[in-house]
Amino acid sequence: MMQAEERIGGSTRLCGLIGNPVEHTLSPLIHNTLAAACGCDLAYLPFLVEKERVGEAVRGAYALNVLGLNVTVPYKQAVIPFLQSIDKAAEDVESVNTLVRVPGGYRGYNTDMSGLYRAMREDGARIEEEHVALLGAGGVGRAVAYLCAARGAASLTILNRSPEKAQALAEEIRDKTGHRRVYARPLSEAGSLPEKRYLAIQATSVGLYPDCGRAAVEETAFYEKIHTGYDLIYRPERTKFMRLVQEQGGQAFNGLKMLLYQGVEAFELWNGVQINQQQAGELYEILKGNLESEFGK
Repeated sequence: MMQAEERIGGSTRLCGLIGNPVEHTLSPLIHNTLAAACGCDLAYLPFLVEKERVGEAVRGAYALNVLGLNVTVPYKQAVIPFLQSIDKAAEDVESVNTLVRVPGGYRGYNTDMSGLYRAMREDGARIEEEHVALLGAGGVGRAVAYLCAARGAASLTILNRSPEKAQALAEEIRDKTGHRRVYARPLSEAGSLPEKRYLAIQATSVGLYPDCGRAAVEETAFYEKIHTGYDLIYRPERTKFMRLVQEQGGQAFNGLKMLLYQGVEAFELWNGVQINQQQAGELYEILKGNLESEFGK
């Protein structure tokens, strides 16, 4: 089993996470464990950054020779003006979660999308030719919507508490990807979706610990149409959304593998290495154990 080690010296490279809050992040566990497993002389730390100081943080990191940064809420869009360049996929979704050092600054990437796709494929799920119901049109929802359209979903229905926001995102996704079957509906109409079998992706914060007793959609009529549900939340391990999917006979997954693989892909970008499936699997078990310990399981 991999274990993170303390091995900091004069040649150690620094990576980290900027966001607010950052106190409960699992990213240091991911990256310090991977560094130990790969023999990379790297240390990873979380950095709490105030809203008005995002640009200072990026410029300061570059001045301090920081190798790379992850970006979490609420700065995945706010960081973009301070980048040297940006990957096309990240530019399209207007969301950056990984900064890679290049001459003169940082290049922005989005590994959330590819991390989710990799997690779904490992779980035997797919996006291609699926009817997808997406709950949420925020920053994460935007990235998921783009992924679904780009990967050839048969249709994508964006459900959001604010129907205007869902409609704006649907129009944007149609324009950027050329996918015509992208629709918007109020979250309150989830139970009246057309009679199809859906892949549902839960991209809101409803149900996140400690508010574990709620789901963004409560109607049984919605869950009767879901064959597979992905909740991008991983605290708690089994959300109410997941339970409701399972009670109607569907299979349900949480967001821990997405967290794993977005981190793996960022680590690979920074270090020019490839993490093999055994290493990823061992790290996944470490993350699961950490969460089980946190929740007293």
